[in-house]
Amino acid sequence: MKALVAGGAGFIGSHLVDALLAEGYEVVCVDNFFIGTRENIRHLEGEPRFTFYEQDLSDFDGTLAIFERERPDHVFHMAANSDIQASAEDPLIEYKNTYSTTFVLLECMRRTGVKKLFFASTSAVYGEQMGAEVGEEAVALKPISYYGGAKLGSEGIISAFTYMNDLQTLVFRFPNVIGPRLTHGVIFDFVKRLKADPSHLRILGDGRQSKPYIYVMDLVEAIVRFREVPVGVTLYNVGVESQTSVTRIGEIVCEKMGLGGIPFEYTGGRGGWKGDVPVFAYDLSRIHTAGWTAKMTSDEAVARTVEQVV
Repeated sequence: MKALVAGGAGFIGSHLVDALLAEGYEVVCVDNFFIGTRENIRHLEGEPRFTFYEQDLSDFDGTLAIFERERPDHVFHMAANSDIQASAEDPLIEYKNTYSTTFVLLECMRRTGVKKLFFASTSAVYGEQMGAEVGEEAVALKPISYYGGAKLGSEGIISAFTYMNDLQTLVFRFPNVIGPRLTHGVIFDFVKRLKADPSHLRILGDGRQSKPYIYVMDLVEAIVRFREVPVGVTLYNVGVESQTSVTRIGEIVCEKMGLGGIPFEYTGGRGGWKGDVPVFAYDLSRIHTAGWTAKMTSDEAVARTVEQVV
């Protein structure tokens, strides 16, 4: 089997590349380094079953040329702008890197006869649900960030292409993902701030924002385990049942950096920024019934990640 991993030099994508190679796949990695880095895949230089293309996946002609040359059996679509704060300032980032990449990949699959797709979606498609547990069949999908909107739009066009072309599509909606090779997010920001100035920690919002954090290897294990699905769209929420507050993350980071007791300075407000979902909870019964549960709790994932990035 040959897998094409779109966004394979990114944080999650590079771990998925490693896992697919371990499963015996040939892997074609495509990335333009918008968020991904060459460092994430440097350890694969010289690996005979790994091929890399530096390519903007929103460019149809260039992407189609890769499909026609490589003829993958399975596409894993991990390419997106995952830095929600960045696109808050420039929505075109989401149109180009999140929605357009999806349409281009689907049309390339259609033209070359590729039938198997994994799509990395997000809890952001649910929008602000005031902490209520939301399941996959939720009707009120009202994203409040450009990122969430672009992912929901991607899910819509994926549904259409899947029906029209008899694709075998797996969609995971997952929350904050953390672990080694992290490039942004609250843990990354806290560590960076404290290295620059360990006298205090500035925290966006009131610190009570609370969300599930899943360790990247737990997520990748689920992708690999569930990758083969029947014709149609198979949809799962994937995450952990526990949550971690922003204040607790600050405490864990300070503990791991030996900075206990320093003051926290809050900017105030319920959310960290416009488009932030302050409190989020999943209904994970569908994927638990299918036999998968994350190995790490949210707090355990945060602690392990801090140890790896400090």
